[in-house]
Amino acid sequence: MPTPLDLTNLPDADVVALAKRGREAAYRELVRRYERPVFTIIFRLVRDRELAEDLAQDTFIKVLKVIDQYRPQFKFSSWLFRIAHNLSIDHLRRQHMETVSLSGATTAADQDAIAATSFELAAGGESPHEEVEARELGTAIEQAIGGLRPLYRSCVMLRFVEGRSYEEIAATLDLPLGTIKTYIHRAREELKDALAAIR
Repeated sequence: MPTPLDLTNLPDADVVALAKRGREAAYRELVRRYERPVFTIIFRLVRDRELAEDLAQDTFIKVLKVIDQYRPQFKFSSWLFRIAHNLSIDHLRRQHMETVSLSGATTAADQDAIAATSFELAAGGESPHEEVEARELGTAIEQAIGGLRPLYRSCVMLRFVEGRSYEEIAATLDLPLGTIKTYIHRAREELKDALAAIR
């Protein structure tokens, strides 16, 4: 049986198998691997750091309770992100928070979280003026994404921030592939319109 140190080199499927057998170290390893991506996905939906932390914790508690339901033919990250997404959407629906813009995130902790998960548009070597323009564009994009409905926002974040394929997004959100492509297309059109309005 591998020691906890060995777990860092194991694929997700093997770590999950150990977690299913009650290995607490395996469950902690899954949390270590995915706590930041799960927080990022949730935070970009709810735009509140404290709430995102609570929902991320709820996600991992639920994963522990239902880990026996995970099937290895599916990617573990997609299964995990689906749970995080569903918990977040359920919360938004209960709170009638269908759209939450960045302007609602006003605490220092929220601003830190936004900075930690924001777009990095500037490459090295720009002049100070170009860096300011890149930063302003990044802020505008963040605000436009914040104005999207949650399902569109999820699709955009999974595709363009997490780098997920359309198939992975469909698995994560438990939606048909064609629906995902439609949502991303519509979201891009809405973002284009929002950005055109402020330039």
